[in-house]
Amino acid sequence: MTTIDKTAPVPERDTGGGDGGPLLEVRDLHVEFTSRDGLVRAVNGVDCSVSAGETLAVLGESGSGKSVTAQAVMGILDMPPGRIPKGEVLFQGRDLLKLPEEERRRVRGRKIAMIFQDALSALNPVYSVGFQLGEMFRVHRGLSRKEAKARAVELMDRVRIPAARARVNDYPHQFSGGMRQRIMIAMALALEPDLIIADEPTTALDVTVQAQVMELLGELQREYHMGLILITHDLGVVADVADKIAVMYAGRIVETAPVHELYERPAHPYTRGLLDSIPRLDHKGRELYAIQGLPPSLTSIPSGCAFNPRCPRAREVCRVDVPPLYRVTESDGTELTGRRSACHFWEETIHG
Repeated sequence: MTTIDKTAPVPERDTGGGDGGPLLEVRDLHVEFTSRDGLVRAVNGVDCSVSAGETLAVLGESGSGKSVTAQAVMGILDMPPGRIPKGEVLFQGRDLLKLPEEERRRVRGRKIAMIFQDALSALNPVYSVGFQLGEMFRVHRGLSRKEAKARAVELMDRVRIPAARARVNDYPHQFSGGMRQRIMIAMALALEPDLIIADEPTTALDVTVQAQVMELLGELQREYHMGLILITHDLGVVADVADKIAVMYAGRIVETAPVHELYERPAHPYTRGLLDSIPRLDHKGRELYAIQGLPPSLTSIPSGCAFNPRCPRAREVCRVDVPPLYRVTESDGTELTGRRSACHFWEETIHG
Protein backbone atom coordinates (compact mmCIF):
# COMPACT_ATOMS: atom_id res chain seq x y z
CA MET A 1 0.00 0.00 0.00
CA THR A 2 1.35 3.42 -0.94
CA THR A 3 1.61 5.99 1.84
CA ILE A 4 1.84 9.74 1.48
CA ASP A 5 4.91 11.24 3.16
CA LYS A 6 3.89 14.77 4.12
CA THR A 7 7.51 15.53 5.06
CA ALA A 8 8.60 15.01 1.45
CA PRO A 9 8.12 18.53 0.02
CA VAL A 10 11.43 20.28 -0.52
CA PRO A 11 11.99 23.53 1.38
CA GLU A 12 15.24 24.44 -0.34
CA ARG A 13 15.41 25.67 -3.92
CA ASP A 14 17.30 24.28 -6.90
CA THR A 15 20.41 26.34 -7.67
CA GLY A 16 20.51 25.20 -11.27
CA GLY A 17 24.00 23.78 -10.90
CA GLY A 18 25.88 27.05 -11.44
CA ASP A 19 28.92 27.84 -9.26
CA GLY A 20 27.47 31.22 -8.30
CA GLY A 21 23.86 30.07 -8.10
CA PRO A 22 21.19 30.37 -10.78
CA LEU A 23 21.20 33.07 -13.43
CA LEU A 24 17.41 33.32 -13.15
CA GLU A 25 15.29 32.06 -10.29
CA VAL A 26 11.50 32.31 -10.26
CA ARG A 27 9.95 31.89 -6.80
CA ASP A 28 6.28 31.25 -6.08
CA LEU A 29 5.12 33.32 -9.05
CA HIS A 30 1.39 34.03 -9.39
CA VAL A 31 -0.24 35.84 -12.32
CA GLU A 32 -3.93 36.69 -12.54
CA PHE A 33 -6.16 38.33 -15.13
CA THR A 34 -9.53 39.96 -14.63
CA SER A 35 -12.10 38.85 -17.20
CA ARG A 36 -15.87 39.02 -17.64
CA ASP A 37 -16.00 35.32 -16.71
CA GLY A 38 -14.16 35.85 -13.44
CA LEU A 39 -10.60 35.82 -12.14
CA VAL A 40 -8.25 33.87 -14.43
CA ARG A 41 -5.47 32.28 -12.38
CA ALA A 42 -2.99 31.81 -15.21
CA VAL A 43 0.08 31.06 -13.07
CA ASN A 44 -0.26 29.49 -9.62
CA GLY A 45 2.99 29.37 -7.68
CA VAL A 46 5.67 28.59 -10.26
CA ASP A 47 9.21 27.85 -9.03
CA CYS A 48 12.03 27.26 -11.51
CA SER A 49 15.62 28.26 -12.20
CA VAL A 50 18.18 28.27 -15.00
CA SER A 51 21.94 28.77 -14.86
CA ALA A 52 24.39 30.19 -17.38
CA GLY A 53 24.96 27.73 -20.22
CA GLU A 54 21.93 25.66 -19.20
CA THR A 55 18.72 24.96 -21.12
CA LEU A 56 15.42 24.66 -19.28
CA ALA A 57 12.49 23.39 -21.36
CA VAL A 58 9.02 24.35 -20.11
CA LEU A 59 6.41 21.94 -21.47
CA GLY A 60 2.64 21.86 -21.39
CA GLU A 61 -0.57 22.13 -23.37
CA SER A 62 -1.89 25.45 -24.64
CA GLY A 63 -3.26 27.45 -21.71
CA SER A 64 -1.00 25.84 -19.11
CA GLY A 65 0.69 29.15 -18.26
CA LYS A 66 4.01 28.75 -20.10
CA SER A 67 3.93 31.95 -22.15
CA VAL A 68 2.40 34.02 -19.33
CA THR A 69 5.29 32.96 -17.08
CA ALA A 70 7.75 34.09 -19.76
CA GLN A 71 5.97 37.42 -20.19
CA ALA A 72 6.07 37.99 -16.43
CA VAL A 73 9.82 37.35 -16.44
CA MET A 74 10.30 39.75 -19.34
CA GLY A 75 8.01 42.39 -17.84
CA ILE A 76 5.77 42.63 -20.88
CA LEU A 77 2.43 41.62 -19.34
CA ASP A 78 -0.49 43.93 -20.00
CA MET A 79 -1.27 45.31 -16.54
CA PRO A 80 -4.21 45.73 -16.20
CA PRO A 81 -5.99 43.38 -16.84
CA GLY A 82 -3.08 41.24 -15.65
CA ARG A 83 -1.43 41.51 -12.26
CA ILE A 84 1.25 39.72 -10.26
CA PRO A 85 -0.11 39.41 -6.70
CA LYS A 86 2.76 37.32 -5.40
CA GLY A 87 6.21 36.02 -6.28
CA GLU A 88 9.79 36.94 -7.11
CA VAL A 89 11.75 36.94 -10.38
CA LEU A 90 15.40 37.03 -9.36
CA PHE A 91 17.83 37.75 -12.20
CA GLN A 92 21.49 37.78 -11.17
CA GLY A 93 20.25 38.24 -7.60
CA ARG A 94 17.93 41.22 -8.26
CA ASP A 95 14.14 40.96 -8.11
CA LEU A 96 12.97 42.27 -11.48
CA LEU A 97 9.43 42.76 -10.19
CA LYS A 98 10.65 45.47 -7.83
CA LEU A 99 12.66 47.46 -10.38
CA PRO A 100 11.36 50.77 -11.77
CA GLU A 101 10.10 50.42 -15.35
CA GLU A 102 12.98 52.46 -16.78
CA GLU A 103 15.54 50.15 -15.19
CA ARG A 104 13.53 47.08 -16.19
CA ARG A 105 13.59 48.33 -19.79
CA ARG A 106 17.39 48.45 -19.69
CA VAL A 107 17.46 44.78 -18.65
CA ARG A 108 15.30 43.76 -21.62
CA GLY A 109 17.38 43.20 -24.73
CA ARG A 110 20.70 43.82 -23.00
CA LYS A 111 20.45 41.13 -20.33
CA ILE A 112 17.33 39.12 -21.19
CA ALA A 113 15.97 38.72 -24.72
CA MET A 114 12.93 36.91 -26.08
CA ILE A 115 12.24 35.04 -29.30
CA PHE A 116 8.52 35.10 -30.10
CA GLN A 117 6.64 32.25 -31.73
CA ASP A 118 5.18 34.20 -34.66
CA ALA A 119 8.10 35.94 -36.34
CA LEU A 120 5.93 37.53 -39.03
CA SER A 121 3.80 39.26 -36.39
CA ALA A 122 6.79 40.18 -34.23
CA LEU A 123 8.68 41.85 -37.10
CA ASN A 124 7.49 45.22 -38.40
CA PRO A 125 6.30 44.74 -42.02
CA VAL A 126 7.12 48.31 -43.13
CA TYR A 127 10.81 48.25 -42.20
CA SER A 128 13.59 46.15 -43.71
CA VAL A 129 15.08 43.43 -41.54
CA GLY A 130 18.42 45.26 -41.66
CA PHE A 131 16.82 48.41 -40.25
CA GLN A 132 15.13 46.44 -37.46
CA LEU A 133 18.32 44.58 -36.53
CA GLY A 134 20.37 47.76 -36.72
CA GLU A 135 17.94 49.65 -34.48
CA MET A 136 19.15 47.58 -31.51
CA PHE A 137 22.66 48.95 -31.98
CA ARG A 138 21.55 52.52 -32.68
CA VAL A 139 19.35 52.72 -29.58
CA HIS A 140 21.42 50.74 -27.09
CA ARG A 141 24.98 51.19 -28.38
CA GLY A 142 24.79 54.59 -30.08
CA LEU A 143 26.15 53.35 -33.42
CA SER A 144 25.67 55.30 -36.64
CA ARG A 145 23.23 54.02 -39.28
CA LYS A 146 26.13 52.72 -41.41
CA GLU A 147 27.79 50.95 -38.47
CA ALA A 148 24.47 49.47 -37.37
CA LYS A 149 23.78 48.11 -40.84
CA ALA A 150 27.20 46.46 -40.92
CA ARG A 151 26.46 44.79 -37.58
CA ALA A 152 23.08 43.65 -38.94
CA VAL A 153 24.84 41.92 -41.84
CA GLU A 154 27.22 40.24 -39.40
CA LEU A 155 24.28 38.95 -37.35
CA MET A 156 22.47 37.65 -40.43
CA ASP A 157 25.64 35.81 -41.42
CA ARG A 158 25.96 34.43 -37.91
CA VAL A 159 22.49 32.85 -38.04
CA ARG A 160 23.24 31.45 -41.51
CA ILE A 161 20.98 33.55 -43.69
CA PRO A 162 22.34 33.06 -47.24
CA ALA A 163 23.58 36.18 -49.09
CA ALA A 164 23.10 38.33 -46.00
CA ARG A 165 24.68 41.45 -47.53
CA ALA A 166 22.33 41.26 -50.51
CA ARG A 167 19.25 40.59 -48.38
CA VAL A 168 19.79 43.07 -45.56
CA ASN A 169 17.38 45.53 -47.21
CA ASP A 170 14.64 42.94 -47.77
CA TYR A 171 11.36 43.05 -45.83
CA PRO A 172 10.01 40.32 -43.51
CA HIS A 173 7.44 39.03 -46.02
CA GLN A 174 10.26 38.31 -48.49
CA PHE A 175 11.72 35.63 -46.22
CA SER A 176 10.50 32.10 -45.56
CA GLY A 177 9.20 31.12 -42.12
CA GLY A 178 12.49 29.48 -41.17
CA MET A 179 14.53 32.48 -42.30
CA ARG A 180 12.25 34.87 -40.39
CA GLN A 181 12.79 32.82 -37.26
CA ARG A 182 16.55 33.08 -37.80
CA ILE A 183 16.14 36.86 -37.98
CA MET A 184 14.29 36.76 -34.66
CA ILE A 185 17.18 34.77 -33.19
CA ALA A 186 19.61 37.35 -34.58
CA MET A 187 17.62 40.16 -32.93
CA ALA A 188 17.70 38.32 -29.61
CA LEU A 189 21.46 37.84 -29.88
CA ALA A 190 22.21 41.39 -30.98
CA LEU A 191 23.24 42.74 -27.57
CA GLU A 192 24.68 39.42 -26.36
CA PRO A 193 22.24 38.86 -23.47
CA ASP A 194 22.88 36.48 -20.59
CA LEU A 195 19.47 34.80 -20.96
CA ILE A 196 17.22 34.07 -23.93
CA ILE A 197 13.58 33.00 -23.63
CA ALA A 198 12.37 31.22 -26.76
CA ASP A 199 8.56 30.98 -26.84
CA GLU A 200 7.52 28.19 -29.23
CA PRO A 201 10.34 29.10 -31.68
CA THR A 202 9.51 26.29 -34.12
CA THR A 203 5.71 26.72 -34.34
CA ALA A 204 4.33 26.28 -37.89
CA LEU A 205 7.74 25.21 -39.28
CA ASP A 206 8.20 21.88 -41.02
CA VAL A 207 10.18 19.16 -39.24
CA THR A 208 13.42 19.72 -41.16
CA VAL A 209 13.40 23.47 -40.51
CA GLN A 210 12.50 22.86 -36.85
CA ALA A 211 15.62 20.73 -36.47
CA GLN A 212 17.77 23.40 -38.15
CA VAL A 213 16.43 26.18 -35.91
CA MET A 214 16.92 24.11 -32.74
CA GLU A 215 20.43 23.11 -33.81
CA LEU A 216 21.28 26.77 -34.41
CA LEU A 217 19.88 27.83 -31.03
CA GLY A 218 21.88 25.13 -29.26
CA GLU A 219 25.08 26.05 -31.07
CA LEU A 220 24.72 29.76 -30.29
CA GLN A 221 23.87 29.05 -26.66
CA ARG A 222 27.05 27.02 -26.22
CA GLU A 223 29.13 29.65 -27.99
CA TYR A 224 27.84 32.56 -25.88
CA HIS A 225 27.32 30.47 -22.69
CA MET A 226 23.80 31.87 -22.30
CA GLY A 227 20.98 30.55 -20.22
CA LEU A 228 18.08 29.38 -22.42
CA ILE A 229 14.45 28.87 -21.49
CA LEU A 230 12.67 26.96 -24.24
CA ILE A 231 8.88 27.07 -24.09
CA THR A 232 7.11 24.43 -26.13
CA HIS A 233 4.25 21.92 -26.22
CA ASP A 234 6.29 19.50 -28.36
CA LEU A 235 8.26 16.87 -26.44
CA GLY A 236 10.13 15.90 -29.60
CA VAL A 237 11.61 19.38 -30.03
CA VAL A 238 13.49 19.43 -26.71
CA ALA A 239 14.87 15.88 -26.51
CA ASP A 240 18.33 16.73 -27.85
CA VAL A 241 18.53 20.34 -26.66
CA ALA A 242 17.33 20.66 -23.05
CA ASP A 243 19.28 19.88 -19.89
CA LYS A 244 16.20 19.77 -17.68
CA ILE A 245 12.45 19.95 -18.13
CA ALA A 246 9.63 21.55 -16.16
CA VAL A 247 6.16 20.27 -17.05
CA MET A 248 3.27 22.71 -16.48
CA TYR A 249 -0.42 22.02 -16.05
CA ALA A 250 -3.15 24.52 -15.12
CA GLY A 251 -0.64 27.19 -14.14
CA ARG A 252 1.54 24.97 -11.95
CA ILE A 253 4.74 23.02 -12.48
CA VAL A 254 3.80 19.39 -11.88
CA GLU A 255 7.16 17.72 -12.59
CA THR A 256 10.82 18.65 -12.98
CA ALA A 257 13.59 16.33 -14.11
CA PRO A 258 16.78 16.06 -16.15
CA VAL A 259 15.66 15.57 -19.73
CA HIS A 260 16.64 11.94 -20.30
CA GLU A 261 15.34 10.79 -16.93
CA LEU A 262 11.96 12.34 -17.61
CA TYR A 263 11.68 10.55 -20.95
CA GLU A 264 12.74 7.22 -19.45
CA ARG A 265 10.78 7.33 -16.18
CA PRO A 266 8.14 10.05 -15.81
CA ALA A 267 6.96 10.60 -12.23
CA HIS A 268 3.63 12.31 -12.90
CA PRO A 269 0.58 10.79 -14.65
CA TYR A 270 0.22 13.90 -16.84
CA THR A 271 3.82 13.61 -18.06
CA ARG A 272 3.34 9.91 -18.75
CA GLY A 273 0.19 10.71 -20.71
CA LEU A 274 2.07 13.25 -22.85
CA LEU A 275 4.85 10.77 -23.57
CA ASP A 276 2.42 7.95 -24.39
CA SER A 277 0.61 10.19 -26.88
CA ILE A 278 3.72 10.65 -29.07
CA PRO A 279 3.52 8.53 -32.26
CA ARG A 280 6.26 5.84 -32.33
CA LEU A 281 7.55 3.72 -35.19
CA ASP A 282 7.57 0.59 -33.01
CA HIS A 283 3.85 1.08 -32.27
CA LYS A 284 2.72 0.82 -35.89
CA GLY A 285 -0.91 -0.26 -36.15
CA ARG A 286 -1.74 0.56 -32.53
CA GLU A 287 -4.32 3.14 -31.56
CA LEU A 288 -2.64 6.38 -30.49
CA TYR A 289 -3.08 7.11 -26.78
CA ALA A 290 -4.88 10.31 -25.79
CA ILE A 291 -5.35 11.85 -22.35
CA GLN A 292 -9.06 11.80 -21.59
CA GLY A 293 -10.98 15.04 -21.09
CA LEU A 294 -9.84 18.64 -21.48
CA PRO A 295 -7.61 20.98 -19.47
CA PRO A 296 -9.61 22.87 -16.82
CA SER A 297 -10.82 26.43 -17.17
CA LEU A 298 -8.42 28.73 -15.33
CA THR A 299 -11.42 30.54 -13.84
CA SER A 300 -12.55 27.36 -12.07
CA ILE A 301 -9.56 25.11 -11.40
CA PRO A 302 -10.64 21.84 -9.70
CA SER A 303 -9.96 21.46 -6.00
CA GLY A 304 -7.05 19.28 -4.96
CA CYS A 305 -4.83 18.24 -7.86
CA ALA A 306 -5.95 20.11 -10.99
CA PHE A 307 -5.26 16.99 -13.09
CA ASN A 308 -7.47 14.70 -10.98
CA PRO A 309 -10.56 14.76 -13.32
CA ARG A 310 -8.40 13.35 -16.14
CA CYS A 311 -6.06 11.15 -14.12
CA PRO A 312 -6.42 7.34 -14.24
CA ARG A 313 -4.77 7.07 -10.80
CA ALA A 314 -6.89 9.71 -9.00
CA ARG A 315 -8.22 8.91 -5.52
CA GLU A 316 -10.09 10.82 -2.86
CA VAL A 317 -6.99 12.60 -1.52
CA CYS A 318 -6.29 13.89 -5.03
CA ARG A 319 -9.67 15.64 -5.08
CA VAL A 320 -9.06 17.33 -1.71
CA ASP A 321 -5.36 18.09 -1.15
CA VAL A 322 -3.20 20.12 -3.55
CA PRO A 323 0.00 18.06 -3.96
CA PRO A 324 3.27 19.91 -3.35
CA LEU A 325 6.41 19.09 -5.33
CA TYR A 326 7.61 15.93 -3.62
CA ARG A 327 11.17 14.67 -3.76
CA VAL A 328 11.40 11.76 -6.18
CA THR A 329 13.54 8.86 -4.95
CA GLU A 330 14.55 5.37 -5.95
CA SER A 331 12.83 2.42 -4.32
CA ASP A 332 15.60 2.30 -1.71
CA GLY A 333 15.08 5.97 -0.79
CA THR A 334 18.04 7.37 -2.74
CA GLU A 335 17.12 10.86 -3.94
CA LEU A 336 17.14 11.45 -7.69
CA THR A 337 18.89 14.77 -8.36
CA GLY A 338 16.63 17.47 -9.73
CA ARG A 339 13.55 15.26 -9.71
CA ARG A 340 10.29 16.53 -8.24
CA SER A 341 6.68 15.52 -8.80
CA ALA A 342 3.41 17.17 -7.73
CA CYS A 343 1.60 13.86 -7.40
CA HIS A 344 0.52 12.19 -4.15
CA PHE A 345 1.18 8.80 -5.74
CA TRP A 346 4.26 9.51 -7.83
CA GLU A 347 5.82 6.21 -6.65
CA GLU A 348 3.23 4.24 -8.60
CA THR A 349 3.98 6.20 -11.76
CA ILE A 350 7.77 6.06 -11.73
CA HIS A 351 8.22 2.61 -10.17
CA GLY A 352 5.06 0.97 -11.43
